[in-house]
Amino acid sequence: FHIHGLIAAVLSSLAAGGSVFCTPGFNALRFFQWLSEARPSWYTAVPTMHQAILPRAARNPEQLAEAKLRFIRSSSASLPAQVMAELEATFGCPVIESYGMTEAAHQMASNRLPPGLRKPGSVGASAGPEVAVMAPDGRLLKAGEIGEIVIRGPNVTAGYEKNPDANASAFAHGWFHTGDQGVLDEDNYLRVTGRLKEIINRGGEKISPLEVDDVLMDHPAVAQVVTFAMPHDKLGEEVASAVVLREGQSASEADIRGFAATRLADFKVPRKVVILDEIPK
Repeated sequence: FHIHGLIAAVLSSLAAGGSVFCTPGFNALRFFQWLSEARPSWYTAVPTMHQAILPRAARNPEQLAEAKLRFIRSSSASLPAQVMAELEATFGCPVIESYGMTEAAHQMASNRLPPGLRKPGSVGASAGPEVAVMAPDGRLLKAGEIGEIVIRGPNVTAGYEKNPDANASAFAHGWFHTGDQGVLDEDNYLRVTGRLKEIINRGGEKISPLEVDDVLMDHPAVAQVVTFAMPHDKLGEEVASAVVLREGQSASEADIRGFAATRLADFKVPRKVVILDEIPK
């Protein structure tokens, strides 16, 4: 029922004259069996699915060698640069990161297939609606300036049914407000820097969880990470991270915090790191 699967995977393939291999649901343990059975030219998934698939690649060398993927698509959440690089090295094809939401009939921006321009860490250029970045006062911002991502166009919803409060907050200054924070570059390629509601306010200092995630993902023992706000008596909020370690690797909370301290300003370093077997989906 998610629009990523319905539009980006199913309807786009059928509209292009392709065929679709439908599984009963996502199962990382069966992914390489399905890859061998269906021989797809591409697949699309959310980052957590890609991360669940990667550790199993080494156990399925024959299926991996037979794979004929032209590209892999990722959407619905930010794809860590480290995961993108590992996917490309594992499957030997480009990863196309894109950006979509239900209110825009899914796709809003996408990187291009080679030889088109592709920028790792970016969700690409507009691919449907008009995309801009806006200041709180309604001004459209220039390249390099961070603000709220806004969109408009014929594929953008006209409004939420029977929800005037949501409509009042989402539609302003002639644009639909996504609630995402981002920045455009000189090529009009968009980088999503976080959800506005998820920005951590540590005593007035604003911290993007995605920035912290990106740094912690560079730690050789870290496989997955989610950074979030933790309540604090004096500061209001403090930075905390939940981490899943790579199979066969070990690291302590102190190790991970120390690693972060070499790459982040002190106020951005997680004060609490929780090591889990898996991050709840």
